[in-house]
Amino acid sequence: MERTNNIITLRGELDALPSFSHENHGRRFYRTILNVPRLSGTVDHLPIVIEERLLDTIDLSGGKMLTVNGQIRSHNIRTDGLRRLLIFVFATSMVAEDGEPLNEVTLEGPLCREPTYRHTPLGREICDVMLAVPRAFHRADYLPCILWGRTAQQIAACHQRDSIRVTGRLQSRTYTKLTESGPQERTAYEISALTAQLLDDPQ
Repeated sequence: MERTNNIITLRGELDALPSFSHENHGRRFYRTILNVPRLSGTVDHLPIVIEERLLDTIDLSGGKMLTVNGQIRSHNIRTDGLRRLLIFVFATSMVAEDGEPLNEVTLEGPLCREPTYRHTPLGREICDVMLAVPRAFHRADYLPCILWGRTAQQIAACHQRDSIRVTGRLQSRTYTKLTESGPQERTAYEISALTAQLLDDPQ
């Protein structure tokens, strides 16, 4: 049965051919980056994890755009004693085809902490939330979302464990982190919401 609480469709250009990532229960997985332009011209560089059997069904050498369907996943890792949340797209199907860039996400799940409401230096309203999107075997993907304007106002009134539905896009953002060994450039991934709705909202 298709999961409808975590859906993403992307269309963009491969940064490089997929390379081996890991093996799990006898299944081999590969990793690559899909470059998806926004209307503004900014390009999101999005990590994709693909099972080997999918790669066997498609010719990736033709230079066409690649359409990927799947889910957004999260995975906690420890690096130098610190926990980091890895965000990536787990591909369930893909096809090489021409067309306009696509970046469409739909998520449903409860808030796993209280929303954070703030303003940009120019006064624009922002609300940050973390969704716990349920997955099989009593697991969940913890996915950061950012909401803007009136939508930010509405969701800022929600509380931990309230369930919401978000539509938007997955975006990448580079930032500089100061470490003991000096500044390091890193990439964060988050869902930029176009719409958000409280699931038990009668409207």
